[in-house]
Amino acid sequence: MKHITAITEMQEFCRSLRREGKTIGFVPTMGFLHDGHLSLMRTARAENDVAVASIFVNPTQFGPNEDLDRYPRDAEGDAMKCAAAGVDVLFLPATAEMYAGAPAVFVTVEKLSEVLEGAIRPGHFRGVATVVTKLFNIVQPNRAYFGQKDYQQCAVIRRMAAGLNMGVDIRALPTMRESDGLAMSSRNVYLDPEQRRKATCLYRALSAAAELVRAGVHEPEKVRQKMRAVLLAEKGVEIDYAEIVDPDTLVPLDRMQDRMVLLVATRVGSTRLIDNLLVL
Repeated sequence: MKHITAITEMQEFCRSLRREGKTIGFVPTMGFLHDGHLSLMRTARAENDVAVASIFVNPTQFGPNEDLDRYPRDAEGDAMKCAAAGVDVLFLPATAEMYAGAPAVFVTVEKLSEVLEGAIRPGHFRGVATVVTKLFNIVQPNRAYFGQKDYQQCAVIRRMAAGLNMGVDIRALPTMRESDGLAMSSRNVYLDPEQRRKATCLYRALSAAAELVRAGVHEPEKVRQKMRAVLLAEKGVEIDYAEIVDPDTLVPLDRMQDRMVLLVATRVGSTRLIDNLLVL
C-alpha cells in the first residue's frame, strides 16, 4: 500500500491513473477505523481498478466546544486495517497541508445543511462540504463511498456533488451494526459499559417506530412519540431530535408517504450518537 502525505503528489498520482484509463474508488475518513469503514474500502476495491482512502481529522467541521482535540486516533492501526481491506493508496495529509493558514474558502449546501444536525451543530456541514470538495479535487475519484449512518451527511454530499457538476458517483452503503444493533461509530469508544448498554436504545427506538409504520399508523407524530418514549425509557439519555422526514429534502413529515427516513440523535453521558433507518 502506497502512503502519500502531499497534495501535489496525490494529485499527480491520481492524474496518472486516470490517463491510464483506470477507475478510482475513494473512501474519505477521519480515521480510528471500524468495520463500517472497512466495508466501504472493500467495496471500493471490488468496484474499481484502484482503491484510495484518506485519513484526515477535519478541524472545520468541529464546533468550538466539540471533541476535535480528543477525537480518537490510531494512525498505525488504521494503516494496517486499510492494507488488509485492499486499499492501494492511503492519503494522510497534515492540517497545514489541507489548510494553508486560516481557511478562507468554504462550500455551503443550503437548506439540507440547516436542519437536524445542521441546526444543532452550526457550521458542521459547511466544514464537511468544504473538506470533501477539496478531497474530491485532489483525488478526482470516479466513485466515492460513505456510510449511511451519517444519513444527512450523505444527502449533503450528494447534493453538493450534483450541484457543482463534480462527476463523482456518490455511493452510500448500509449502516454496519454491532450484534445488539448499535451503529458502528468511532465515538463508541467514549462509552463506558453502562452507557454502551444504554446506547442500544437508538436502534430500539428506530425499530419500534418502523414497526408502527409497517403496522399502518397514519400519523407521523405518533411515530415521533414512539421513538421518544423508547429513548426516554433509558435514564440519562438526552434527546436532540427524533424525527421522521422526507429522505431527499429532510423536511419533517406531516403525513405518511411511500419513502421516509427515521432519524435520532442523543447524548449518552457526554457522548453524542446518531442513527437512522430508511422505511420504504
